[in-house]
Amino acid sequence: MTSNDDILHKLGHLEGTLAGIHESVALLRKDVSDEKANAHESRAVIHRRLDEQGAQINLLDKAVVINAGVDAQVRDELKSIKETVQENHESIQPTLEEWKRLKTLGYGISGLIAFAGLTIGGMVAYASDGAVAWLRHWLKIN
Repeated sequence: MTSNDDILHKLGHLEGTLAGIHESVALLRKDVSDEKANAHESRAVIHRRLDEQGAQINLLDKAVVINAGVDAQVRDELKSIKETVQENHESIQPTLEEWKRLKTLGYGISGLIAFAGLTIGGMVAYASDGAVAWLRHWLKIN
């Protein structure tokens, strides 16, 4: 049989072991509590970032919609300008053709005037020798 001292000794040893287990459990609870707080904070940061990303995506969607509207408006304006330019080109085309014809006619007239000037200059140069000889003969200058 076991004595009371042995039983008390074993109970003391058991109580010490339980106190150690209790301390270990308290440390584990503290660690788990810290981890739980950190996890909660981390999830809060993640949710805040997700909310920010959602807001940014919403803004981008709005910008895309606005840009699509602006693009459509610009396309309509360009189409209108193209039609106006085409109409103006068609209405002014006869005037341009007439201007080209007058320009060609002007070049021809300028060429004729130049040719006439050269011809008259040549005739004056040729006749000047004869005129000088006739004038000397008439004035009796040798």
